[in-house]
Amino acid sequence: MSQDSGTSESNGTSLVVDVVVIGMGPGGEFVVDGLLRHGLSVVAVEPELMGGECAMWGCVPTKMMIRAANLLTEARRVHGVAGVAKVEADWSLVARRVRDEATMGWDDSVKVEAFERRGGYFMRGRAKVVALEPTSNDRWEDKAVANGSERSPAPPNISVVVGDSRFTPQVGVVIAAGGFPSIPDVPGLAGAPFWTNREVVQLTELPQTLAILGGGAIAVELGQILCRFGVTVTIVEAADRLLASEEPEASSLIEDVLRHDGITVVTGAEVQSVIYNNQSFDLDIGSRGHVSAERLLVATGRRPMMADLGWAALGVDPDATSLATDEHMRVAPGIWAVGDITDRGAFTHVATYQAQIAVADIVGEPTHGADYRAVPRVVYTDPEIGSVGLSEQAARDLGLSVRVGVATIPEEARGWIHKVGNDGLIKLIEDRNRGVLVGALSIGPCGGEVLALLTLAVHAEVPVTTLRSMLFAYPTFHRAVAAAILDLEAEDVHFA
Repeated sequence: MSQDSGTSESNGTSLVVDVVVIGMGPGGEFVVDGLLRHGLSVVAVEPELMGGECAMWGCVPTKMMIRAANLLTEARRVHGVAGVAKVEADWSLVARRVRDEATMGWDDSVKVEAFERRGGYFMRGRAKVVALEPTSNDRWEDKAVANGSERSPAPPNISVVVGDSRFTPQVGVVIAAGGFPSIPDVPGLAGAPFWTNREVVQLTELPQTLAILGGGAIAVELGQILCRFGVTVTIVEAADRLLASEEPEASSLIEDVLRHDGITVVTGAEVQSVIYNNQSFDLDIGSRGHVSAERLLVATGRRPMMADLGWAALGVDPDATSLATDEHMRVAPGIWAVGDITDRGAFTHVATYQAQIAVADIVGEPTHGADYRAVPRVVYTDPEIGSVGLSEQAARDLGLSVRVGVATIPEEARGWIHKVGNDGLIKLIEDRNRGVLVGALSIGPCGGEVLALLTLAVHAEVPVTTLRSMLFAYPTFHRAVAAAILDLEAEDVHFA
């Protein structure tokens, strides 16, 4: 990292560096960690907090909240199984843990200091990529030769401007700008003090009533948490079922569970307008009537952060809704992208997976290309809903000859033993012609953990005959996979 003595700027910093990383969520953090380990000079640019949505407002704090809510429910399940328990919820304990343990009071100074101690340069602000006059690219060529491997094409001549500071990358730029909540265009919603997941995560006191607009993962997770802490919750979803991107069996099961928890679930309902009167929200849902609540959470999905980072200089279509990459995460010569902005799933594990590939490509190490056939995803409700690969309908839409096997958790030994809170099932989707799984659904008390076995099977294309010959420990939740395999094979018997 060197100071550019030719700068005409008097107040800002001007540096020549190897790589500029835009966005410091999980993907960006993984990239800078890898590049620093390989001895490259790195500037990290982040407009908000290092750690991004996952660490500060998403995955980590919400799972602490889920853990607390599930403990309350487990205590309430004691009755009739192990004795009698009296439970008194205390949200202040959850709020304190989220603040002090998960987010350090939404203060990233420790993270930033650790990054800079390792030799990185951190810049708080919004980045803009600008084109420069053509120059040589000898440093990049030298690195490629030294690594003895094929490099990606030389980067364009660009600089990254942040305020009055300028950073000129000699190797390239990694864009990990993340995503943001997608807010629907509903009359009356703009300007109203609605919440997103960020406000919920920072709550110190809970409302008495809450309406949730949306029925995806964020909606059902946060809705179940707050309901279990005593909030009266109503979920309003425009689609005809919750978790519309998941298997219908998942939607049906979670709707039953949420209703049993005490949540009012309204599906197939378009919100016509929102009125806020300084005390409460009123949602007009047409022929379905009205929903009133003290607070409103909007959880209608997320979109890639495609605010203009200088798309002209990057050679990117300014109207694009995400950044298309090749299998090495390259957007253009010397430009890589990882995470939500690639629209390959707004998951931390996707961002870090892509980051690993991008780092290897940048430093000239051989690596596998990105493979999205077996992307696992988990909705952390109780029960957990884990999915991987293709849904049954998606497999059929691709023209595959499909076999489906299902086993319900309560009917298996571990589920029967578990008794209360044992809702769940395993669903397997097989490509009959190849004899391998192309998708799976794992719902249950440990649905996300059982999913690991199924993710491996889909990713490695393990033959179903091999899975059938496995030993499955008894009594475990994952033993239901063996029962679902038997159900797969029974389909052929039925049609014989």
